[in-house]
Amino acid sequence: MKDALGIRIQNLFKSFPKRDVIQGLNLNIEPGSFVSIVGPSGCGKSTLLRLIAGLESPTQGELQLSPQPPSSFSFVFQEPNLLAWRTVYENVALPFELSGALKLISEEDKHTRIMNSLKKVKLEEAVSLFPHELSGGMKMRVSLARALVSSPQLLLMDEPFAALDENTRFEMQNQLHQLWQEERMTILFVTHSLFESTYLAQRILMLKGEGAKLALDHKVDLPFERTEELRTSESLNRIVRLLSERLRE
Repeated sequence: MKDALGIRIQNLFKSFPKRDVIQGLNLNIEPGSFVSIVGPSGCGKSTLLRLIAGLESPTQGELQLSPQPPSSFSFVFQEPNLLAWRTVYENVALPFELSGALKLISEEDKHTRIMNSLKKVKLEEAVSLFPHELSGGMKMRVSLARALVSSPQLLLMDEPFAALDENTRFEMQNQLHQLWQEERMTILFVTHSLFESTYLAQRILMLKGEGAKLALDHKVDLPFERTEELRTSESLNRIVRLLSERLRE
């Protein structure tokens, strides 16, 4: 696994024609950390991820990834965005076709990395299935495997589990946290769920109000191992209440 990426943001602004989405944001993300971003709709959470990914350009300010260059990251969206005419294996192989660096990898190495990614999300038996044959949870696992196949130093996730039923969502949360423990890439995870944020993250950032103001930067004081018993514990719920109160203020 490559070294995880750290992120340094100084006086960041992002403006659109009718709205200033981010105004003067300052933030440091430690390499290898699991950070969740919460806040009301329209507060700039997704825009921040897109800026970090280079899908949008800042209006003003600095945004630096380190170490750089080279650096690698993957983006997982709310929708799996699988290609309907491609099998699970072929969907996970897509980064090898799109990335200049990955195109240089041998066919044997490519196959090994694809199968390893599928094993990480427990889908190695589904390689020949097409998206229409998969459940919602399986589709999201394929999306996650596709993100992991390039061994990213940074994983950006924009409400990836929002459309899943509760049981599947819990399974995916556990799987993601286990993958983070094993891989220790940096993860930035946007969610509207305060429970999900608290259960998964080491650190929670709350954006609120006009211009994506940082309303809370909270270190999650919970055990490193996240268990099912923890979901209903008083220690977790105490943090959720704190987040809820700050969100209502």
